[in-house]
Amino acid sequence: MPSQNAVVPRHVAIIMDGNNRWAKKRFLPGVAGHKAGVKAVREVIETCAEAGVEVLTLFAFSSENWKRPADEVSALMELFMLALRREVNKLDRNGIRLKILGDCSRFHPELQAAIRAAEQQTAENTRFTLQIAANYGGRWDITQAVRQLAEQVQQGSLQPDAISEDTINQHLVTASGPEPDLLVRTGGEQRISNFLLWQMAYTEFYFTDLYWPDFRAKAMQAALDSFTQRERRFGKTSEQLKAEKHTSC
Repeated sequence: MPSQNAVVPRHVAIIMDGNNRWAKKRFLPGVAGHKAGVKAVREVIETCAEAGVEVLTLFAFSSENWKRPADEVSALMELFMLALRREVNKLDRNGIRLKILGDCSRFHPELQAAIRAAEQQTAENTRFTLQIAANYGGRWDITQAVRQLAEQVQQGSLQPDAISEDTINQHLVTASGPEPDLLVRTGGEQRISNFLLWQMAYTEFYFTDLYWPDFRAKAMQAALDSFTQRERRFGKTSEQLKAEKHTSC
């Protein structure tokens, strides 16, 4: 469950949208927008880490993105590989743990090896966790969790009536961390696009018209500031929250 009274969100999730449209406005190929977006990633990581955010999850490549033109997909894979090689040492020096969320089996073996190496290199870091959702889909995540539970039931190690929300949550790819407190989507669209469907039951949403390459430190801080104005009731009333706060003081 996300934190109820936190001023700073423990976990921020971001749908980085608008790279292609940013490039088209400048009469550039789509991949130019993705390359420009890497700079935004750096600034957002720094802003969140300095603000006290514990986990940042970036939606980099969805399971539906394979439907895009083959040359764009190929360019994205090359950019992913290049970013891993260029950034992992910097992440490690700054105490940042890197985790890749999604089905990596479809990636080229060289990319899979680079992912494993980057995760292993940063595995002991505790200052901040950066999660990259790549070949990820919320429905896939729930499906793979259910399959694991079905196998346990079939093997006799789990009774069906023992399956609970907590049991399902423990088998999602995000099981080891907090659920998202804040979702940010750039690019002007207002949907979650099959991202962290189970995990975002109580997440606060923040939408901006800025394209991802233009979403820099100041814009990220504005999203964090917006979060401080939200009243997170989790099914309770405002009066109940005030009474609980008064009692805890």
